[in-house]
Amino acid sequence: MSKRVLTTESGAPVADNQNSASAGAGGPLLLQDQHLLEKLARFNRERIPERVVHARGSGAYGHFEVTDDVTGFTHADFLSQIGKRTEVFLRFSTVADSLGGADAVRDPRGFALKFYTEEGNYDLVGNNTPVFFIKDPIKFPDFIHSQKRDPFTGKQEPDNVWDFWAHAPEATHQVTWLMGDRGIPASYRHMNGYGSHTYQWTNAEGEAFFVKYHFKTNQGIRCLSAEQGGELAGKDPNSHQTDLLQAIERGVHPSWTLYAQIMPAAEAADYRFNPFDLTKVWPHKDYPLQRVGRLVLDRNPDNVFAEVEQAAFSPNNFVPGIGPSPDKMLQGRLFAYADAHRYRLGVNHTQLAVNAPKATTAQNYGRDGLMASNAQGRHAKNYEPNSYDGPAETGRPLAAPLAVSGHTGTHEAPLHTKDDDFYQAGELYRLMSAEEKQRLIANIAGGLSQVSRDDVIEKNLAHFHAADPEYGKRVEEAVRALRED
Repeated sequence: MSKRVLTTESGAPVADNQNSASAGAGGPLLLQDQHLLEKLARFNRERIPERVVHARGSGAYGHFEVTDDVTGFTHADFLSQIGKRTEVFLRFSTVADSLGGADAVRDPRGFALKFYTEEGNYDLVGNNTPVFFIKDPIKFPDFIHSQKRDPFTGKQEPDNVWDFWAHAPEATHQVTWLMGDRGIPASYRHMNGYGSHTYQWTNAEGEAFFVKYHFKTNQGIRCLSAEQGGELAGKDPNSHQTDLLQAIERGVHPSWTLYAQIMPAAEAADYRFNPFDLTKVWPHKDYPLQRVGRLVLDRNPDNVFAEVEQAAFSPNNFVPGIGPSPDKMLQGRLFAYADAHRYRLGVNHTQLAVNAPKATTAQNYGRDGLMASNAQGRHAKNYEPNSYDGPAETGRPLAAPLAVSGHTGTHEAPLHTKDDDFYQAGELYRLMSAEEKQRLIANIAGGLSQVSRDDVIEKNLAHFHAADPEYGKRVEEAVRALRED
């Protein structure tokens, strides 16, 4: 059997792929060697800008199957009947570190899920925690700058990390999550995923509900201590990627059960917590988990760069029956995520295989731009409305309209009866066992004790005292002990 012919990118056969063309056997190389120049030029361009956040990631394909009837709450077609399956792609990631960072570090994990539905792609972009550090997107660039490498030292600095948190008391809840036992998952398979934000579901009658998504791992929660994480990160920086890849390859398909908390829209205004505040949870006793379906990952990507690095998720990719809520952080991400992909991948990134719809076809009037493949023929028009049978609007909104009132301007979020920055952090602390509390205190003190400014330390200690007096006292004593050593 003869081998296939190696060609240039224009399709011409390559005579010699081992030796560059030169002026004589020992002479300088020739500019006319098109194959050499093409290989080197392409090699120089094989990488794209990495994500500013969530740079290091792993991904896999699978399916989502509906197990329970939720048609009373949403008319989304992919949730319309028990047993219905939808192909998905899930990308896991760390948040703060660069593409070359280690997997087993103390950091939130991204949980970004793309449903290839018959009504278009639906992207659910969340984390492995139900809350986040801030509640307004205008603070997000500052937050990330404080967590990333310092411009002068080139490394993450405790002074920057804790100084931002000192000025962001709403971060106390998420800091308690991050510094607790679930701060370093043992693998991507052994952690939960959350939509984190509040979203809107609308049923066929037009009734609106607010929802939160919970993907509960069926493998069980497994986490690493700070010592175990440090050791594993040094031994195998790719530990989580290796675990996910090998599990799927040997037929051990990880799965999660999707639950939703569902709040009738009319109850939002008087709920004791602001239901649109990303730093807050809805206690399960108020809104119990309702099972929706099962998520299974069963196929690895063939090319990590093409399918994981170029995977583009945006929370503004909704489908009929699902829409946004007044969650400020979600509102900011509706713009920011899509814009990040236009920068990294180009305006036509939605035409890449991993991002393109699979169960339907995108039909619109977008044309041209870098790497365009959407010319659509000589008779296709690129404007609407038109007289040439082009795609037309449906007149049917994806979700129910949100009521608005008041004056324009910059406003703090309205306070609900239990809205403060510390109550839920204290509740989380009080739920922990004695051993969990001890590890939490040690993790916080280990970082806070490295801060050089006493006033920054005092501001952070005040947050823990406000969450729970015992919590604050123990952190203060642990920090003092470490600084006296």
